[in-house]
Amino acid sequence: METVVFYQFLTEVPQAAAIWSALFLLALTILAVLVARPERDSPAADPTPPTPTAREMAVAEMADLRRYAEEVAVAAARAARTARRRRADWLVAQDEAQRAWTAYDEADTAARRVAGAGALPTPRTPHTPAEYAARERYLHRAAMAAHWRGELTMAQLGDVFGHRRGWDPRRHPVEQETLLIRAIRDARLAEHRTAVERERSSWRDAEVAAESARVLAEEAYAAAVRSRPSPAFSRRTATRPSRTDLVARWRPARAG
Repeated sequence: METVVFYQFLTEVPQAAAIWSALFLLALTILAVLVARPERDSPAADPTPPTPTAREMAVAEMADLRRYAEEVAVAAARAARTARRRRADWLVAQDEAQRAWTAYDEADTAARRVAGAGALPTPRTPHTPAEYAARERYLHRAAMAAHWRGELTMAQLGDVFGHRRGWDPRRHPVEQETLLIRAIRDARLAEHRTAVERERSSWRDAEVAAESARVLAEEAYAAAVRSRPSPAFSRRTATRPSRTDLVARWRPARAG
């Protein structure tokens, strides 16, 4: 039994040693290959970006200046259109204020004329239901006519038909006519004041828009001047090649 075990030990140990020797040699071979070719496994290093030359920096700066000049020119053109529109709005508001003043002046003249005639005594008429009905119809017809002429608003017409704010259908037609003319004058005065305020607001907007357009126009002109290359820069650009051009021009040809 001991002879068999000893025989197996003598026959299997050399085989195991041979296998381990082969594996060791294979590992050494792979290690040698990896050491000889490290670039296969190592990540590629990022190339260092080239430093821009003075000419390239100047060209980039001129491109930025031209781009800025174009943007400012577009903004200046837009501001000029806005200024023209604001001025047109102001002219319209000015015409409306003038028409409102003319209407108020005519209404005030009529109210003054009626006030002068108010010194005369009011004609006497019989106080009967028919007379009061006729006075009410006169007041309603006069108020409707003034409304259709644009002299009374819908709210004022509602006050007349609702007998509110001093509108009494029992008064004599002369008194009703006086009240109606005064109401028209007051309405025209309120319209004139609103139109004047609107005209002032439009004037302020037009002034602000004109000032903005002027400032942007000056900046656009200055930016356009700065974006034009100077003659010295043009000559340098035309005559002086860059370092990259020199390297490309004088690079020796590769043999083979």
